[in-house]
Amino acid sequence: MARMRPVTPRIREPMLSYNVAALLRAAPGTARSFDISLPTLPIADDVRLAASVEGDVQLSRAGRSILARGHVRTAFIEPCARCLVDTAAPVEAEFEEEVLPSIDIDTGLPVDASDDPDALRLDDHHELDLTEIVREAISLAEPLVPLCRPDCRGLCLECGADLNADPAHRHDDDDIDPRLAALAALRDRLT
Repeated sequence: MARMRPVTPRIREPMLSYNVAALLRAAPGTARSFDISLPTLPIADDVRLAASVEGDVQLSRAGRSILARGHVRTAFIEPCARCLVDTAAPVEAEFEEEVLPSIDIDTGLPVDASDDPDALRLDDHHELDLTEIVREAISLAEPLVPLCRPDCRGLCLECGADLNADPAHRHDDDDIDPRLAALAALRDRLT
């Protein structure tokens, strides 16, 4: 007699994939809303997330297509632009995408894609996968100048010391360019 192996239930990873077959049959203007909550989402090889991806998406029937509108937020682990300390840089992104069916919902026949060859399409099972759309939106929202805090003082230009750790950090004025001596004197009077 053959031994049966115990069946282990598959744990489904949180995804950004939605079956929109019922929405394709609904009247134009019909909408469904979904929460987005992903513990992680690979963005790029050099980008690390510091927080989960949270947000929402609204899928609406728009004539012959589905309109996906959403908002997501997360945080990147980025070096501070001034002091180079790793910091969590918050990211918020909006996305809006029109998606066309690849299979006619009523006949089951392939839809002619020659009119819109570059359009985003549903798969053959009427599944809308928003993974690439969300990934691209988050990637484009990456902060240009992430800061550990708004008043970060950065690094000393002479020795590289973190000026946030030692606000009184100074160097002797002996090394100062004589053309800048007047500015050094002004600085000393103001501090």
